[in-house]
Amino acid sequence: MVSASSLDFYDAELRAHHEHLRAAHRIAPGEAVLDIGCGTGLTTREAARAAAPGLVLGVDVSARMVERARLLTTAARIDNVDYELGDVQVHRFAPAHFDVVISRFGTMFFADPAAAFANVASAMRPGARLVLLVWQPYHVNHWVQAIDAALGDAAPPAAPGADPFSLGDATATAGLLDTAGFDDIHLEDVHEPVLYGHDLDAALAVIQGFESTRAALARLNPDQAAQTVARLRDMLAAHYSEEDGVRLDSRSWLVTARRRLRPSAMAHRRS
Repeated sequence: MVSASSLDFYDAELRAHHEHLRAAHRIAPGEAVLDIGCGTGLTTREAARAAAPGLVLGVDVSARMVERARLLTTAARIDNVDYELGDVQVHRFAPAHFDVVISRFGTMFFADPAAAFANVASAMRPGARLVLLVWQPYHVNHWVQAIDAALGDAAPPAAPGADPFSLGDATATAGLLDTAGFDDIHLEDVHEPVLYGHDLDAALAVIQGFESTRAALARLNPDQAAQTVARLRDMLAAHYSEEDGVRLDSRSWLVTARRRLRPSAMAHRRS
């Protein structure tokens, strides 16, 4: 069972990256907004406040996340938000509807990224804005390297479709968006930490809940698993300070683009 506090921990972990997303999307009153991989809805609620009276839709594949997002939105008395459980790759959106599409680390796990971004593009009005945060490649993200080092030989390879660094190659990602129907594509380096808070036990519990960590620990006998968990805690303690709590280095891309104005635009650009 995943607790509400564990679900909300993700927002605190990514708060330094989050500020870059919020500064870039520039949502205006009256705009229709889609939030891909909305999680517990922090980004969706912020978008709704900026877009009001415009409507905001948050979509996520996790039923627990969507349920939590609805509860938090009701508690905040925000009424221009809707949430749907679904896979954006195949979800049926109203065509040419959204003025802005945002995502905070919610677009890296598509089984078919080309189909997913083409579907997103079809739901956007011509000239609509796309603003995403995605992880840069594994080798520049110390947070995951530190976790894998603590897991040691038990660390499993990324499963197909479960690679959080699948959009880390800037050239490949720009090409993917170009093919899907986007122009004015930019990837900006974001060098911020992930922040796991001042409670080492809470941080450890969250990391143990990661799918990759659970898989690694499941491969070990009880003694080996206990030793591995102790290494994870030692790693977190080594990155702890009174000022910041547990702070691990990370890098992401802030991806911005616009829905192509007309089908001939790509041919024009390449002529």
